[in-house]
Amino acid sequence: MPESALIATDLTAGHQSVPAVFGFDLTLDPGEIVSVLGPNGAGKTTTLLTLAGLLAPLSGSVSALGQKVNHKRPHVMARRGLRLVPDDRGLFASMTVRDHLRLCRDRPDPARLERVLDRFPVLSPLMSRKVGLLSGGEQQMLAIAGALLAAPRILMVDEMSLGLAPKVVEELLPALRTLARDEGIAVLLVEQHVDLALSVSDRAIVLNNGRVVLEGDASELLDDRDALHAAYFGAEDS
Repeated sequence: MPESALIATDLTAGHQSVPAVFGFDLTLDPGEIVSVLGPNGAGKTTTLLTLAGLLAPLSGSVSALGQKVNHKRPHVMARRGLRLVPDDRGLFASMTVRDHLRLCRDRPDPARLERVLDRFPVLSPLMSRKVGLLSGGEQQMLAIAGALLAAPRILMVDEMSLGLAPKVVEELLPALRTLARDEGIAVLLVEQHVDLALSVSDRAIVLNNGRVVLEGDASELLDDRDALHAAYFGAEDS
């Protein structure tokens, strides 16, 4: 068995010493997709930012790619292969698509760029367009393409479907499944589009009020609507 790409143990996380997530455990393996689901205010983004090293854990531990995650040096994990696509996509609206992709590369690699564009062919004719003029779906494709240029070993995506039409989401989410399978990337997906997220995931974790209230095989959770409903609505949103 390959070594797990990401491990969180008894993680408590929050902002300015105020906890928002309690006792979170996760093991994420290469080629696997795990979705973190839950209502607004459940603690999903806080969890993701802490796992990526952008927030300091209040307690517990996080390791990625065989190394303890150090929130004071998140760039170290980025260079080792941990990439985060934030919910605001992290794009530069005034840049062209070409310049943005150039900025995302650690070093010139035309072959890698070609492979990434093959996965998102809609971007190829848009290389001279300003990022701010792209549609929401095109911007999300660009954000993921930029992350892929660094050949990540762990890819975290926060709210891919935010602001997108359902048809666009139906095209984008399966692309993550293909990436995980073909390149062995460990994918952690924070998402509110429950059915689509579960359809492309191996496992899922449901947070509510900062605590894990349900977890298991994604296909089994898809079939158990009562358990999902209870996990989402059995407690008040934080």
